[in-house]
Amino acid sequence: MPIKVAIIPARGGSKRIPRKNIKEFFGKPMIAWSIEAAKKSEIFDRIIVSTDDEEIAAIARKWGAEVPFIRPADLSDDHTATIPVIAHAVKWLISQGVEVSSVCCIYATAPFILERDIQAGLKKLNSDKWDYCFSATEYSAPIFRSFKKMETGGVEMFYPDNFNLRSQDLPKALHDAGQFYWGRADSWLNNGVFFCESSTLIEIPRWRVQDIDTEDDWYRAELLAALLLAK
Repeated sequence: MPIKVAIIPARGGSKRIPRKNIKEFFGKPMIAWSIEAAKKSEIFDRIIVSTDDEEIAAIARKWGAEVPFIRPADLSDDHTATIPVIAHAVKWLISQGVEVSSVCCIYATAPFILERDIQAGLKKLNSDKWDYCFSATEYSAPIFRSFKKMETGGVEMFYPDNFNLRSQDLPKALHDAGQFYWGRADSWLNNGVFFCESSTLIEIPRWRVQDIDTEDDWYRAELLAALLLAK
């Protein structure tokens, strides 16, 4: 019988926040929040962490995930994209005789992910012939009135024709929320593109989304956690 799998990519070589995937965040290793959300969703047959790092592997197992392989070095550098990492895990499962129906990539630095969003993502994926369903949120400011600082010190709009338009008259713009990505096994294996007509989304409120790539991101996430995760 085809199974549903959660795959959590977590390499050991993060540069801007060293060891961020296992750094303590609000009382537990960062990756533990993602593992626990996957477990609480109660929809996965297997929860796998894909890592190149033995310490991350040990912590992942402690919190209830499988680490049945160590990710190869050529899929663990700064330039490796998400899709090849998930495709590698899917291929490994197939090589073990496992039939995979759908796969959810859950980022290891997503402490505000909720099990109900993961569940909603699977339901949406299966509601039509979607290749992917991923988390997204609205930009906090209207990007169609954005501008850049020029070398002269002045500013220049990216979309000058929008200068006189009201914010409410501009299109709603969304961005990747960096929490989860549901996809059919074939979509991952065929290197399918996320942002296209064959993908759909689950919209997450802005106040529950925080990308964590820099020390400033981490600090903001800690402030948010004090409100969202406190018991």
